[in-house]
Amino acid sequence: MARTRAFDTEAAVRKAMELFWSRGYEATSVRDLTRHLGLGQGSLYAAFGDKDGLYRAALEYYRTSLAADALSSLEQGTDARAVIRAMLVERLRIAVGEGGRGCLAVNAVCERLPEDAATRRTVRDMQDASRNALAEVLGAAAARGEITTRHDPYTLAGFLVTFLNGLLVSSKITPDAPGLEPLVEVALTALD
Repeated sequence: MARTRAFDTEAAVRKAMELFWSRGYEATSVRDLTRHLGLGQGSLYAAFGDKDGLYRAALEYYRTSLAADALSSLEQGTDARAVIRAMLVERLRIAVGEGGRGCLAVNAVCERLPEDAATRRTVRDMQDASRNALAEVLGAAAARGEITTRHDPYTLAGFLVTFLNGLLVSSKITPDAPGLEPLVEVALTALD
C-alpha cells in the first residue's frame, strides 16, 4: 500500500526556492535541502525525483508566483511609463534584498547555461511572458500617444527585458538600489 505524503509539497518547494535563490544550485547539496526543508532524503526523492527535480519545481514556483506578480503589476494603471518604472524598480528592490541575491531566474541562467536545456526553456518562457506583457502595455501606450512610435513595441519590450536582466546581474555586484535606480530612468528614455 502506497504511503501518503506527510508534508506540504508547495511549502517545501517555496523553502527550496529560497535556499536555491540565496545559495545557487551547485552550492546547495541534497543534505542542505533535507535539513532546510525538514524532510528525509527518501521523502525528497519520492516527491521530486532528485535535486534537479526540486530545482525545476522551485524555478516553476518562482515563475508562477514572483515573476507572475511582476507581470500583473503591468496590468494596473494606464500610465505606461509609471507602471514600467514601478515594475523595474520593484524587481531591483527584490534583487538587492537578502544581501544582494539577485533574481532566481537570472541566477539560474548564469549558473546553469548553456548545459541545462530545461532551465533555458523555463527562463525563456518567463522572458517571453514578460516581453509579451510589456509589448502589450507599450503598444497601447503608443496608440494613446504616451510614448514614441519610432520603435516597434515588441522590440522595445525586448530591450526593456534585456536591460532588466543586466540590471539584475549588476544588482548582485552592487546591491545598492538607490545607486542603480537612476539607470532605470536612462532606460526609460527609450520611450521618448
